Amino acid sequence: MKKSVVHPDRLIEEFLELVQVDSVSGKERQLADLLIRKLTDLGLEVREDGAGSVVGSNTGNIIGKLPGSGRGPVIMLCAHMDTVAPGLGVKPVQADGVIRSAGDTVLGADDKAGIATILEVLRIVREQSLEHGGLEVVFTIWEEGGMFGAKNLQYHLLKARYGFVLDSDGTPGTIITRAPSHDEIGITIRGRAAHAGLNPEDGINAIKVASEAIAQMDLGRIDHETTSNIGIISGGKATNIVPDMVTIKGESRSLCTSKREVQTARICRAVYEAAEKHGAQAEITTELLYNGFHLDQESLPVKVALEAARKLGIKPKLEKTGGGSDANIFNHRGIPTAVLGIGMKKAHTCEEYISTADLVENARYLFEILRVAQGQAL
Repeated sequence: MKKSVVHPDRLIEEFLELVQVDSVSGKERQLADLLIRKLTDLGLEVREDGAGSVVGSNTGNIIGKLPGSGRGPVIMLCAHMDTVAPGLGVKPVQADGVIRSAGDTVLGADDKAGIATILEVLRIVREQSLEHGGLEVVFTIWEEGGMFGAKNLQYHLLKARYGFVLDSDGTPGTIITRAPSHDEIGITIRGRAAHAGLNPEDGINAIKVASEAIAQMDLGRIDHETTSNIGIISGGKATNIVPDMVTIKGESRSLCTSKREVQTARICRAVYEAAEKHGAQAEITTELLYNGFHLDQESLPVKVALEAARKLGIKPKLEKTGGGSDANIFNHRGIPTAVLGIGMKKAHTCEEYISTADLVENARYLFEILRVAQGQAL
């Protein structure tokens, strides 16, 4: 096993510092300012793009560049700054090799474990005088809920040949090579109001129409590549009024584009058929939130990550995921990008935690990835 060049105490202390900085989605300014200072102190050329003004955040994406000193490719390292709610006033608790929140907030390891790992590796690169072809660090805003920062990133500022997003719950050595595309579906069903006790037969119950439509939908796990869900239903004004309108929000995801399209079409058809049966009106909007991606083992980020794991004696795991990340956007924009597991557990809950051993292993693995990448031909 290679001797570790990671400074565990430094890494853990920085992680504890980061999770105590509030940065819920759309309000990442305080963390962004801190990271700008840290990246600048590490010798990177840092700038903030204009994505914040587009998406409504109080900061833009942070882009740091470390000029190359070797012959390898320019590599992008990415993590997102925002956390989900409840994420204000995080008080980390460290005990028995595990860091978790006090129990009333998320921890924010999603994705500050990724940020801390990148910062530690940048320090090691400097301390070890590692030659490299150039590093581009991207800390995005508002990843949660739609990857809005990555979607509005100023891509002309990037020169990376490929990249890594540190943002998955797998243990270090997990490499996400497939992720789904995702349709968001908005449905409005319009019926006709009537008094529920005096003349209900004159009304068209929009809730009944919606329930019949949903009963005809195949939801949940459709197959090994496809999922679908109805997540929000809202309608009605009072129990004595036949409801004249219902709104529904749902989604379809699949690792296969055509399967996603078929599932979305089936949901739409179920709504239109139920509305026609009862004389109601249906309005449906669909939006492709993000495209999927599929990296094979010969793609540069996967090839490098596999070789780095082998050199460290880590058993790599090539995985698919049912969720999206900034990597979906980067791959669609032409930057082959794999997602690395960083060991966060129970993300998006107040029970979220991460082991200190995984934090250290993250940094050890990422640094080895950069060492291996230096040996790749341009």
